[in-house]
Amino acid sequence: MPIRDGRPCGPATTRKPQAGPLVTHRRGLLAAPALALALRPPRAGAQGRYPSRPIQLLVPWAAGGGTDAVARMVAALLERDLGQPIVVVNRTGGQGVVGHAAIAGAAPDGHTIGMLTLEIAMMHWVGLTEITPRSYTPIALLNQDPAAVLVNATSPHADIRALAEALRAAPPRRIKGSGSGRGGSWHLALVGWLRAMGLGAEHVLWVPVEGAALGMQELAAGGIDLAACSLPEGRSMVDARRVRPLVVMAAERNAAFPEVPTLKEALGIDYAAGLWRGIAGPLGLPAEVRQVLGAALDRVYRSEEFQAFMTTRGFGMSFADAAGFAAFMDRSDAAMGQALRDVGLAKG
Repeated sequence: MPIRDGRPCGPATTRKPQAGPLVTHRRGLLAAPALALALRPPRAGAQGRYPSRPIQLLVPWAAGGGTDAVARMVAALLERDLGQPIVVVNRTGGQGVVGHAAIAGAAPDGHTIGMLTLEIAMMHWVGLTEITPRSYTPIALLNQDPAAVLVNATSPHADIRALAEALRAAPPRRIKGSGSGRGGSWHLALVGWLRAMGLGAEHVLWVPVEGAALGMQELAAGGIDLAACSLPEGRSMVDARRVRPLVVMAAERNAAFPEVPTLKEALGIDYAAGLWRGIAGPLGLPAEVRQVLGAALDRVYRSEEFQAFMTTRGFGMSFADAAGFAAFMDRSDAAMGQALRDVGLAKG
């Protein structure tokens, strides 16, 4: 399931985040340390124009996860930029359907927007919903978290080349892997890599779990041979030296894990896969709203605060404007459909 970068933006100059705890306000909105700086005054002539009141930023996933963390940082910086409160609301349920549907069904006035994730390019293929990436007005792609392959710290596979050789030599389903549910993002990332090596989609016996954290626990306990998930999700186990990352499925190495090579570097396989996150609104957003939000999100992405937040936590940096994000989602949707057909989960 190749996922290509939108319009990569090279990292801006970053500075070390200021010390001090994050502050919770407005239903748990996290204010970055940089918000101690004076707020930027409202744009000249903005009275009576968009945004004219607080904006809701809907998140389809629970508080505390990676999507929630990125959304709250975006909200804090957007609030400073636009001069209006940005309230993060977690709308969970239905494997992401509830929140994504709420974004698509919001009033098209720009005062309710949301964070789309990779799952919007998957859910309709498995019959969970009829909404697709084309059910939205895309505004900006902000993040991609590439998949990585990790093994137990005591694994005999010292690097990804050794693991690849073991996979080719092993009979189908002898080697076990995990990291998500069957047909989840990390399962499909692994399937894409297997197919790129000329192996079948079912060559690795996939053990479904409810999230990467449980997959990491299973890997550390020795119940599986490998796991696929993002490097930030595996970081605690990596830091505890219970698991080892072997490769990242991205065009470039992760700056927070500089020792982990890409598939192209290690195996000559030009393949990238992983999660992505971007901001969108319902269909029919007025041109002024699209322009204001697009410009503001570009400034947020390029800000030192956002760059430092993302890089120090290991989140992948990737930006595309509205047109680029729309094209990116179309490619992601087609790739997810093919990957789900490969594992027999696509409907119709």
